[in-house]
Amino acid sequence: MSDSDVKYREAEQLKSEGKREEAISKLEEILRDDAGHVMSHLALAVLYGQVGQHEDAVRHGQEACQLDPSDAFNFTALSVTYQRAWQGTQNMQYIRLAEDAMARAHMLQGHHG
Repeated sequence: MSDSDVKYREAEQLKSEGKREEAISKLEEILRDDAGHVMSHLALAVLYGQVGQHEDAVRHGQEACQLDPSDAFNFTALSVTYQRAWQGTQNMQYIRLAEDAMARAHMLQGHHG
């Protein structure tokens, strides 16, 4: 198991204990050393959304999709991140982006229509 994976497990434990800020710090630490750690980007998208930092949440969700554009889950997670950003900001742009991300996830999964 890589150092990033060990730290990621620590961050997940912090998150499960409700220590969001500590978990965010741990995940950001991982990304300073391993900018391509997709799971850290996905976790930060969730955590930043939970603390109302929607632009940061979206940035990390987008980064996960750029790092692994063939994984439908990443686009599904990004769609949820956009939906939560819309709920937090009422910025209608996020609705269109959420729909686009979900369409991409469906395309990757082989769904049509």
